[in-house]
Amino acid sequence: MGAPLGFVGLGQMGLPIVRRLLAAGHGVLACDRRPEPRAVLEAAGGRWAGSPREVADRCETVLVSLPTPQVVRAVALEAGGLAQGRAIRTYVDLSTTGPIVAREVAQALCERGIVSIDAPVSGGVAGAEQGTLAVMVSGPHERCQALLPVLGAFGRHLFEVGQEPGQGHLMKLLNNLLSTTALAATLEALTAGAKAGLEPGRMLEVLKVSSGTNHAIESKIPRYLMRGLAMGFSLDLSLKDVTLAVEAGRALGLPMRMGGVTVEQWQQASDARGPRQDYLQVARLFEDFAGVRWAPDEVLDEPRADA
Repeated sequence: MGAPLGFVGLGQMGLPIVRRLLAAGHGVLACDRRPEPRAVLEAAGGRWAGSPREVADRCETVLVSLPTPQVVRAVALEAGGLAQGRAIRTYVDLSTTGPIVAREVAQALCERGIVSIDAPVSGGVAGAEQGTLAVMVSGPHERCQALLPVLGAFGRHLFEVGQEPGQGHLMKLLNNLLSTTALAATLEALTAGAKAGLEPGRMLEVLKVSSGTNHAIESKIPRYLMRGLAMGFSLDLSLKDVTLAVEAGRALGLPMRMGGVTVEQWQQASDARGPRQDYLQVARLFEDFAGVRWAPDEVLDEPRADA
């Protein structure tokens, strides 16, 4: 076992990622604002730190998995944050931060001799638990290459997408925007079919082997929504992701009309159902538009609002 890795953020994604790192033989010193993950961390062989600053004082490489860009900025740059650490030399952001804050953090850390690496992930909690995440990496090439054994502990698909801060985060936002927009379009189509008397299960069978298929049809809807199960990703975090994606596109001069409609739909769902509700609750929004019910009535669990 080499030098321990630092880790900040033991939420729904962070904790299973840390368990994968420990299982792969990496030492991990981690912290979270909540005390509850400590027992699980220590039972898996990790060590607990009292603050991000303590992690950065003791570890050269620190990974973070945090819920919002504002939290990322605070953990990295504010008093008691990672930038003040004595040991940290490489900062790896697994969160869905977005390119604007990612560049801001990278510039501030660079002034302290710390290299920033984008490494946002896709694949959800199940992918983190199984070590099958997609990881979208950007930063100095040699530093990215050196991190591959670490990232490979929880990622099956590792993509180096650029060398500039924010490029990995932009790639993740574009993925999430496509995923969410496809889900919205699919729910709208299924609702229209149900309104006309088509059976949703049969529609899914047809669509799964036809040109209109997508991940929502192949996985999200049949495996979760049709069984009344939550995916564990809240409406507010999903809304945050699509909003960041649209903002990033508009900063590049694009109108982002399709993305803008998705943001409007997710905002309406969040207002109607509650921001902490599972993001599959957006199905109810389309049902309400049509005056029809086709999704199961089971209550979806309320997820924790952390990454």
